[in-house]
Amino acid sequence: MEEQPPQTAAPFSLTPKAAEKILEAVRGRPETTERTGLRVGIRGGGCSGLSYVFELCDEPRATDALFTLSGARVYIDPKSLLFLRGTRLDYVETLMGRGFKLENPQVKQACGCGTSFTV
Repeated sequence: MEEQPPQTAAPFSLTPKAAEKILEAVRGRPETTERTGLRVGIRGGGCSGLSYVFELCDEPRATDALFTLSGARVYIDPKSLLFLRGTRLDYVETLMGRGFKLENPQVKQACGCGTSFTV
């Protein structure tokens, strides 16, 4: 019997609610293409050293990784994917607000406002 490689977590995933909200945002843009999606990235800065970046984009970059669910597209550049490996994108609605939330297993410490982190 051939030995199977160990199961690993998906590099990135999104929930049905996140996919629904991405599609709503795309439909709300005046002009879109079939490739319009949400770019998720990491940049230096914030209280803890790194911050998440979300923006709608109409064209992926040549090196972007693409993740899809129900037609919703998420683009991530290779450098950001290193920090987002195993992360799940969700959309949450609470009494304090609503928006996209990244559940990143690599985060070691986050600031109180929840927008910056350390890995």
